[in-house]
Amino acid sequence: MATKRALITGITGQDGSYLAELLLEKGYSVVGMIRRSSTTNFERIQHIQDQIELASGDLLDQASLIDILERYRPNEVYNLAAQSFVQTSWSQPVFTGEVTALGVTRLLDSIRLVDPDIRFYQASSSEMFGKVRAVPQDEQTPFYPRSPYGVAKVYGHWITVNYRESYNLYAVSGICFNHESPRRGHEFVTRKIARGAARIYRGLQKELRLGNLNAQRDWGYTADYVRGMWMMLQQEKPQDYVLATGKTHSVEEFAELAFKYVGLDYRDFVVQDPAFMRPAEVDLLIGNPEKARRELKWEAETSFEQLVEIMVEAELRAIGEE
Repeated sequence: MATKRALITGITGQDGSYLAELLLEKGYSVVGMIRRSSTTNFERIQHIQDQIELASGDLLDQASLIDILERYRPNEVYNLAAQSFVQTSWSQPVFTGEVTALGVTRLLDSIRLVDPDIRFYQASSSEMFGKVRAVPQDEQTPFYPRSPYGVAKVYGHWITVNYRESYNLYAVSGICFNHESPRRGHEFVTRKIARGAARIYRGLQKELRLGNLNAQRDWGYTADYVRGMWMMLQQEKPQDYVLATGKTHSVEEFAELAFKYVGLDYRDFVVQDPAFMRPAEVDLLIGNPEKARRELKWEAETSFEQLVEIMVEAELRAIGEE
């Protein structure tokens, strides 16, 4: 049987790097799309860079997408590229829309033109639920996004449904709730806490400034989630799925566990700082992964406690290596 080939946009990001590892393990040939920018960071894929091909392209430039699809002829395309930081979407709302929303259309349209048999995965987000209409949230819960990022993701989600129904493409969206790992960007609160706890423990900083400690999220481990993404493209019929743990925890709980792991009390070091508060906070985001459990046989295998430990442990190791 011929080797399957997958194209991953956003391969240098957290999800892209874990997905690339998974697909390589499964014998895929993997192509990663990267933007030609002076700041492309290969840190997350360094250890597998010699096993993957990198192709230059941009979600803002449809010609580049068509070119990559024609050149590499992938069987599967995973669209993980986005302006993915909620806070930034407030200061760059138009750019967020161009990449996170219209970028999906450019990619779907390129697939329609080059090879409508390609299977397409769109990274949807729990931020689409925003001001939640029901708890927990599943595939039928109405969207009410509360940030330019959430709004852009809703567009990306519905345009995927639209192309599936209009052009009969195998196109699916995974509505992923928060998933974290040691490869999370430094600006995300979980990474910030894990790093802060490790650095304070090692005497490298004195305090940790955080925003809303009461914000609740359904947090899982990225390695579990990329497995779900792959599973969605192996089904007979294209369908959308929620990937979540079905449990919720507050930022404060994350901090408490992270500091406890290094034998400290978070209350001695955490300072609430209004600078990190969002203009509009989302309510209780908690996913119902029942459909994925039933139909994909997928579930999150890593507990919240294990996730916090994995992240703090990685930060301690990184400091040791420095």
